[in-house]
Amino acid sequence: CVEQGLNVIISGGTGTGKTTLLNVLSSFIPANERIITVEDAAELQLKQDHVVRLETRPANMEGSGEVSIRDLIRNSLRMRPDRIIVGECRDGAALDMLSAMNTGHDGSMTTVHANTPREGISRLETLCLMAGMDLPVRAIREQIAGAVNLIVQIGRLSDGSRKIKSITEVVGMQGDTVTLQEVF
Repeated sequence: CVEQGLNVIISGGTGTGKTTLLNVLSSFIPANERIITVEDAAELQLKQDHVVRLETRPANMEGSGEVSIRDLIRNSLRMRPDRIIVGECRDGAALDMLSAMNTGHDGSMTTVHANTPREGISRLETLCLMAGMDLPVRAIREQIAGAVNLIVQIGRLSDGSRKIKSITEVVGMQGDTVTLQEVF
């Protein structure tokens, strides 16, 4: 799915291995593609030659100079990426990520905190609403349905091991609902 350029959301709770899986999936990106990574702290370890790593920066003591994930996603679009990999989608940055996925950056990936694929969709909706754009929920759902191809749900089992629990295809829209089809 990575080599084919599908847009992937990795969904899971805290400590389930989302970033680890993102690293593994990213290793399958073809070497000739230009990749931009966007993270709070550099955790991704991509080995390809054409990788640009962007990191957020907190505001200084005077309260200026902050560089947010949203800022970095927007600026990454000017860097001619083939793919954008965002370590964790939070707040209104989700809307920018979906827009990037919908505008020719196929094969982009990110993670989101959710316990099921359906909750992952709801979480993306909520994060998009935080962008302050006053978009109707249906428009956000259409963005999600058009941008996301797969949701990989991971979790931690009672023995402490981490496993892929499901792989779900985002099929499209039916009425006002994003339609999902479990693949695995």
